[in-house]
Amino acid sequence: MIWLRPERTGRGPRPAHSRDSIAAAAIGIADAEGLDAVSMRRVAAALGAGTMSLYNYVPKKEHLLDLMLDAAVAEYRFPAEPSGDVRADLADLAHQQLAIFRRHPWLPGLVLSRPGIGPNALRYTDHFLAVTAATGLPGGTRMEAMAMFNGFLCQFAQYEQTAAAGAKWQAEMVGYLTQAAMSGQYPHLAQAFATAGRPADPARVFDRSLDRVILAVLTPPGE
Repeated sequence: MIWLRPERTGRGPRPAHSRDSIAAAAIGIADAEGLDAVSMRRVAAALGAGTMSLYNYVPKKEHLLDLMLDAAVAEYRFPAEPSGDVRADLADLAHQQLAIFRRHPWLPGLVLSRPGIGPNALRYTDHFLAVTAATGLPGGTRMEAMAMFNGFLCQFAQYEQTAAAGAKWQAEMVGYLTQAAMSGQYPHLAQAFATAGRPADPARVFDRSLDRVILAVLTPPGE
């Protein structure tokens, strides 16, 4: 784990680079070209360093991904203390998270595939637990709620990205689902389509869905 390795031993000359600068360079590449474009060679070139020298700071690619994830999580702005309004605090957290995902389209997939346990991720976890402490739910239940909360936000952000890829994809999806609903094989789907009305504004869809997720977070298991 990169978090178990000291960034520097305190001996010798001051390093030319830092984990923060390396993560920032990697994030710049990922934001511009996607996560697949990130490599130790590309990051080293962006920093004006030799590729092999970078391994002195980040021993392997997985460590680089962990540093990128944690650097992105540093963009949250947490209050000193929760407001006491759990719904409002969770809504603020969700809107911040969606904004971060929009700035870094590669991030939702990374959040879903790698555990966020760096210093900034732990601050996020601690803040979530502080916000939800007023529910009286056990810590383990609140950790499970956080996973559900984060999963919803990752999936919503990824859907946004897919939808933004083009109107053609959306038109094809609507046409396909309409055809399926009219086939008679999916009566409940047909009924839902018949009562759905016009497509809702995406921002309103997000807020309504978020309200449901927050309600689930606040509801004790079994109720």
